[in-house]
Amino acid sequence: MISRTKKVVRSVAVAFAAAAAFTMTVPTGSAFAIDHVPCRGGENFLKIWSHNGGQQSVDCYANRGRISFGGWWVDKISTGNNDLIYYDANGDSVKIERWHEISFPNRPPRVNAIEIL
Repeated sequence: MISRTKKVVRSVAVAFAAAAAFTMTVPTGSAFAIDHVPCRGGENFLKIWSHNGGQQSVDCYANRGRISFGGWWVDKISTGNNDLIYYDANGDSVKIERWHEISFPNRPPRVNAIEIL
């Protein structure tokens, strides 16, 4: 009986040590990464209308994360089901909550990065 108890205790100890080693070696952090996705009607992606140097663009993003926006001027933002922070060229960060649509007809911000929360 003592032999069986020792085996069980040893097995539990080995399992615990393996779990602890795995926990310490696997990086922690978010498993999410922001993705540039095709804009499709009916989807609730973050959607940004922008322009820069005579070019215009409409871009959609999904999933949590932060990505460079390249200093483009933003004309309109539709957050869909995403909370957003954009980081402008003046060093400001602006949070916009989900389900909002904002237009910047007169003074569009120049955005260096966007982050979906």
